[in-house]
Amino acid sequence: MVEAWYMDESQEDQRAPHRQRPNRAVSLEQLRRLGVVYRRLDADNYETDPCLKEIRRAENYSWMDIVTIHKDKLPNYEEKIKTFYEEHLHLDDEIRYILEGSGYFDVRDKDDNWIRISMEKGDMITLPAGIYHRFTLDENNYVKAMRLFVGEPVWTAYNRPADDFPARKQYMKFLADEA
Repeated sequence: MVEAWYMDESQEDQRAPHRQRPNRAVSLEQLRRLGVVYRRLDADNYETDPCLKEIRRAENYSWMDIVTIHKDKLPNYEEKIKTFYEEHLHLDDEIRYILEGSGYFDVRDKDDNWIRISMEKGDMITLPAGIYHRFTLDENNYVKAMRLFVGEPVWTAYNRPADDFPARKQYMKFLADEA
């Protein structure tokens, strides 16, 4: 099951857990109020999983690919890792399904504090368009993930500040309505 917590302010290795002491856990309900959707699926059978098929149909996820993030598998690995960890947003939802390995998605809460979400095999996350976030591998240095999109894939990340985009404004309205 996914685990999330508020991050400490340490500047040590981004791949470390960065838990506050004492730990301040974040529930799935708290993530939901930020627009983050979590699902648990059967990664061993992703090619034939009827649950994944139904999610793709219901959410209109018509495009999919698989990416492996590891120094031996990803061209320009060091540059990509730095880019993924830059705080940014997208104009569309970001959907990731972990098939192997593990990593962290960090998202900002309504007060602009970082929440770290630990993702491992079988975890699927949807980050809403307009949420500031970033990704990093954990200390295992490996993840294989499915990327899902509605329509053609759009890879553009807009580094913070990006508050003038309609997606960000819509997300901020969503947060205000949730309050």
